[in-house]
Amino acid sequence: MKVTAVVPSLNPDEKFLKVVQGLVESGFDSIILVDDGSREENKVWFERAMEYPQCTLLVHEVNKGKGRALKTAMAHFLSLDNDHVGIVTLDGDGQHAMPDVVNCAKALEEHTDSLVLGVRNFSGDDVPARSRMGNNITAGVFRVLCGIPITDTQTGLRGISRAFCEYLLDVKGERFEFETNMLLETRRADMKIHEVPIQTVYLEENKSSHFRPFHDSVAIYWLIVKYLSSSILSFVIDWGLYWFLFWFLGAFVAGLGDANIYIATAGARIVSSLFNFFVNRTVVFHSKDGLGKTAARYYILCACQMLCSAGLVHLLTLIGCPAMVAKIPVDILLFCFSFRIQRVWVFRK
Repeated sequence: MKVTAVVPSLNPDEKFLKVVQGLVESGFDSIILVDDGSREENKVWFERAMEYPQCTLLVHEVNKGKGRALKTAMAHFLSLDNDHVGIVTLDGDGQHAMPDVVNCAKALEEHTDSLVLGVRNFSGDDVPARSRMGNNITAGVFRVLCGIPITDTQTGLRGISRAFCEYLLDVKGERFEFETNMLLETRRADMKIHEVPIQTVYLEENKSSHFRPFHDSVAIYWLIVKYLSSSILSFVIDWGLYWFLFWFLGAFVAGLGDANIYIATAGARIVSSLFNFFVNRTVVFHSKDGLGKTAARYYILCACQMLCSAGLVHLLTLIGCPAMVAKIPVDILLFCFSFRIQRVWVFRK
């Protein structure tokens, strides 16, 4: 196989050596191991693994996180003088069956324009509740907000092409959030996603995982958390002004009829959009495009969104729904589309 295996590990045990043995027996002639700041008593398993000539060991003196370990391995892989098309990453705790690793490597050889994911089936009774719930929530977020249909967002078994490795070295993320950012960057890098079904294996209720539920979850969802916070604040501004203008026009301006919906929507959206634009540009997406370009794209989107919002609210009022109530589901729907468009078009750099 023209694929290099990458195994990052923190404080490995005897299962780590079995993983390395399996890779050697499966025909991998290049294996990169990363010691991500392991304790002294656990380093013996790296020493044992280095008895295989196929292995190269890279060491972090202190723990830097899985994302940094993967980047260290990618940088080393790119420095090698070989004809390998990319790398296959897997965990060192034995939770990836070796035939599945081989299948993902072969899939990468056939689909070098894709990020290969070894995807698990989360419907089994042996799947820990936190893993099932975490994956289902993240998969839903990716599908709805990002337009990226992925079955398994947390898999560590991935095939990454040489070109995508070069791209990923500049992607943010030092710990588990890097794997999520990797998925998010597939669209910008024009990289397809190719899924390979694999066995679902959890050893000892996944106790070997170094995932920190609160801290790492916040890091994983940080982009979405920032966007959601910006949108909530903008929504509060927009909703408050809309309510005030709708009431004011209805009470003091005669003869407007349904036009007050459009006028109130426009006035509220102008103010809230200015706030939203500058927060999203500087804090959420960190756009490097010029102010004029991003502003033009943003307000094209804003105008389309404003017309859709007013039009849909108007349609709902025709079937008897109060305008104030109708605006809530309409703007929630538009919120999801707006995130996707802002990320891939408005603030694309």
